[in-house]
Amino acid sequence: MSEAELRQHHLRVVKMEEEAERLASSLGALMTGTAEALETKGLVDKELTDLLNENKKLKYRTNILKRVESLDKQVAIMCDYPSKRLCTGHVGTLPPVAASAPSPERVAQMGGKSSSSDTILSPDSFKDQMCNILGQLEGIFSRAIQSAYPEATSPVVQIQLSKHADYQCNAAMALAKSLKKNPREVGEKILNNVATNPLIAKMDLSGPGFVNVFLNQDFIRQQVTNLVMKGVTPPPTTPMRVVIDFSSPNIAKEMHVGHLRSTVIGESIARLMEFLGHNVLRLNHLGDWGTQFGMLIAHLQDKFPNFATSPPPISDLQTFYKESKARFDEDEPFKKRAYEAVVKLQAHDPKHIKGWEEICEISKKEFKKVYKRLGVVLVDRGESFYQSRMEDIVKSLGAAGMLEEDEGRKVMFAEGADIPLTIVKSDGGFTYDTSDMACMKQRIEEELGQWLIYVTDAGQSQHFKTLFACAKKVGFYAPDRIRVSHVPFGVVLGEDKKRFKTRSGETVRLVDLLDEGLQRSEEKLREKERDKALTQEEFTRARDAVAYGCVKYADLSHDRARDYVFSFDRMLDFRGNTAAYLLYALTRIRSIARTAGVSSEEVVSMAQKGTVELDHEKEWKLARTLLKLPDVLIRITDDLYLHPLCEYLYEVSSVFTEFYDNCYCVEKDSSGKIVKINNNRLVLCEATAAVMEKCFFLLGINTVSKM
Repeated sequence: MSEAELRQHHLRVVKMEEEAERLASSLGALMTGTAEALETKGLVDKELTDLLNENKKLKYRTNILKRVESLDKQVAIMCDYPSKRLCTGHVGTLPPVAASAPSPERVAQMGGKSSSSDTILSPDSFKDQMCNILGQLEGIFSRAIQSAYPEATSPVVQIQLSKHADYQCNAAMALAKSLKKNPREVGEKILNNVATNPLIAKMDLSGPGFVNVFLNQDFIRQQVTNLVMKGVTPPPTTPMRVVIDFSSPNIAKEMHVGHLRSTVIGESIARLMEFLGHNVLRLNHLGDWGTQFGMLIAHLQDKFPNFATSPPPISDLQTFYKESKARFDEDEPFKKRAYEAVVKLQAHDPKHIKGWEEICEISKKEFKKVYKRLGVVLVDRGESFYQSRMEDIVKSLGAAGMLEEDEGRKVMFAEGADIPLTIVKSDGGFTYDTSDMACMKQRIEEELGQWLIYVTDAGQSQHFKTLFACAKKVGFYAPDRIRVSHVPFGVVLGEDKKRFKTRSGETVRLVDLLDEGLQRSEEKLREKERDKALTQEEFTRARDAVAYGCVKYADLSHDRARDYVFSFDRMLDFRGNTAAYLLYALTRIRSIARTAGVSSEEVVSMAQKGTVELDHEKEWKLARTLLKLPDVLIRITDDLYLHPLCEYLYEVSSVFTEFYDNCYCVEKDSSGKIVKINNNRLVLCEATAAVMEKCFFLLGINTVSKM
């Protein structure tokens, strides 16, 4: 072979190696769910990312399809579908029965019963609850399609907002393709088979087969009136027992910025589930057991020999941990004592248990200080709680022949999981895998959990995939009865786009981050001279709300699966989609009625006296936007992504600004004297404030009346 041929061969080999490396990186990104984030670094093809995005869209559409894929035959008989087109002002009534059923998988996930969005309800059903309009329209058009084309198998019902109407059904195009018919004719037939109902005032056909939907103003007016009179209420749901595992710091170590995401996301999911009527158990899976406690107890015995009778004055547990770790690494006799302490601790020696309890209690007190600042309440249940249950797990798995020997370890494989769980280490000790199997079993069998949610970083995605597969194999987790969800999140980055660290390169302590947030928030408010306009108490409340609210909102407003850049400057900007801007917008809305000398109670009384009018186009747009909340919340329960709620909150604020700029609520003369108060619009202001306050609450953010 000539030198030129060798050179060409070498270049081909190098190119193939580069391609193999790129494919390996892409595969790794796919497995960890970070493909989109890595696209910008050149590790994943744009084409692959586009396909992933398209896959997300298809999954979302599949969720819609599953909700409406099977019909109750009795409904079709009771409905007596009309073969006429709905006209302006034609208001009928819906039969008080389910119009469509969710898929068997969805029913299983919801505890064996249909969810609210899968059922078309009568107008009376929404006297005390907000209507999930999008979900109702999906059900209405699903029934119309089944009536028009009984031969259609699982048609996808696509409902979206429209520039030409309130909503638009685009199902005709896909259906026409599968049936090999003209899409406009299909659209016309769907339209003619829509049952009379109180939600739709009229419909018309446009383009190649789009069905434009105009909502019934009487229904919307009544919904807004109910919103003001009864507050923001959840859509109808089937209550479930939901167990949420989040935050989960380690004993003897301080909480860092990495715990922020799990804590904030988990708390928001818990609040949402409780609002929807579910029975929620918030669990803090503390790292309170393991070999590290041997060195901590040994160090405690040396430094505070009277710890059993006199609580040790340890003010900085992090320093205490570092001291014990340094001794463990450098002092061989100390290391031996540390191992002996572990053995005695696991044997439940009273003195060693007392030392362990002291260390745990000091840590928990520090954790609770952080949780109090963040408005988070958790039930502490550490790994130690599951010790006896771990022993039972090992015995039952061994008896069932599900454990395999692997270089001295006992591991468990499951279908669809390439990496096994390590149930017993080569030295006979248990692992995180053992603990997670035991706690999952306990949460299902003892806590009667119907939906288990784990909020951790994306790096644990493979672990939970394997855990769920093994639990299914054992038999205590049955997908047709229990829903399990891993909620992975990306990394917090500094403005240099690297992991968020201190200037010295250490992990940022969460308490330091919150302290800096308070300082910056106070500086920002003083810069705007809010300290001169507010009392000291009002200023302190505003400072705290902005500081903690901005930190939470910056996290929750990003797609949780992606990394995000932490920037106080952007968080505290009073422009754009930030908590600072939105909190200020809410106080401005609240000030409108206050300026008119009207209390919230008086506004509610106004709503009781008459239905709110929606004559101006901006009034109508605002009302429709406010009533989107139930559908936004239902969508979040499908995938547990919270940023759509932040996007919705910003949308409400923006639409209200349009309304306020075009519709006078309080009119004044040239001298500033109030000459006219539009009660109808004050009711809309109250409704907007109520929706925004509920969104803030669900995000875990405190609001203030003045800022």
